[in-house]
Amino acid sequence: MSNQDETPERPEADTRSALGQRSGNEVASSDSKDAVPVMLRVNGKKHDLRIDPRTTLLDCLRENLHLTGSKKGCDHGQCGACTVHINGRRVNSCLCFAAMHEGDEITTLEGIGQPENLHPVQAAFVACDAYQCGYCTPGQIMSAVALLKAPCGQEDADVKEFMSGNICRCGAYPNIVAAIQSVRQDAKPQKAR
Repeated sequence: MSNQDETPERPEADTRSALGQRSGNEVASSDSKDAVPVMLRVNGKKHDLRIDPRTTLLDCLRENLHLTGSKKGCDHGQCGACTVHINGRRVNSCLCFAAMHEGDEITTLEGIGQPENLHPVQAAFVACDAYQCGYCTPGQIMSAVALLKAPCGQEDADVKEFMSGNICRCGAYPNIVAAIQSVRQDAKPQKAR
């Protein structure tokens, strides 16, 4: 018998299982006997769902609602790629259960702007080339939008500190800071002449 004959039919599933991992839709299955009804308000729309109570908000957004702007980077709350706003506060969606946010107002990248009507931060990221591979960009933008409403000093160092929970492996930090600062500069009230 060759080694090929001994290879499982779905090796990737066996590998995940051996590593103690699961695919995104295993826990998020609405067919589960443990599924619970949950009403989520996402980007101003009400969604009545049946989800496993262990489903993270990130998995629910991506797998159940097909809102794929939020990314699964580390799945441990360390990279910020999954950042969303819940009731106006930025949150790592990989660290919370979707069922815990029933009735809360959840905003994802898809909820802040569209290609024909970009949010000023989105437009600044494009203008300042504040992305490279783009994987971290949704989380960076969501944190930058939160920064605009937060008490944050005016210096670049203050912006860097506020954004420190969002990692960019490509190293686009100078352009990210420039994009944020350009939006902040445009938002300052002009002195009356």
